[in-house]
Amino acid sequence: MYDVIKQLLIDTANVDEEKIKPSARLKEDLGFDSLYAVEMALELETHFSIKIEPEELKQLITVQNVVDLVEKKEGK
Repeated sequence: MYDVIKQLLIDTANVDEEKIKPSARLKEDLGFDSLYAVEMALELETHFSIKIEPEELKQLITVQNVVDLVEKKEGK
């Protein structure tokens, strides 16, 4: 799961692979702005067939938060 999400982050925001760690903060460490966050959410929704609500998107601070949310949505 982590590796798939990592690749989606690389593809969505053109982030350097070495910067992506579970503890990496989307905004501060990876340079995500609101547009990248929406793009990421759309990619995750499409890839995993899930729905991410705007309130949930706002709560995603780290890469691990993204992984946890997707796993929760998938029921894993």
